[in-house]
Amino acid sequence: MKNKNNNKSGFTIIEVVLVLAIAGLIFLMVFIALPALQRSQRDTQRRDDMSRLSSQITQYQANNRGKVPDTAALWTSFIDNYMKAGGDTFEDPDGTGYTIEDKGDVPNTGAAVTVTSMDHKIYIYHKAKCEGETVQPSTGTRQLAIRYKLEGAGTYCESL
Repeated sequence: MKNKNNNKSGFTIIEVVLVLAIAGLIFLMVFIALPALQRSQRDTQRRDDMSRLSSQITQYQANNRGKVPDTAALWTSFIDNYMKAGGDTFEDPDGTGYTIEDKGDVPNTGAAVTVTSMDHKIYIYHKAKCEGETVQPSTGTRQLAIRYKLEGAGTYCESL
């Protein structure tokens, strides 16, 4: 008499579906988290660029008796001579070059100055200081505030 052995090895359909569902969930989590991570990395680079700008403005002041550029032509010259010296680049992580817009003195109205759109412009305010993400008037004649709209959320503001 022949013995028939019906023991077949392999995966059941439920096991295969379960593995595919878990793999799909892992893929979905990575797919959702990746853009936020990339945006955060670009904003970190923007903050670093603004800190570098702040440092170079301080260097410019040391070389020019405490003065800062106050016209578009002087800011363009500043970017070329200080920010791009030695072959460095000064551009947003998306590849668009930064431009500086000198906003002059902050009006002493008590209202916070806001930046509403991300247009690759760095806003420079004279006689101003940063309070969180906003720019407020200041009594210091050499005090500057630098603002830049971030991609993720909010703005970066740094006082000099």
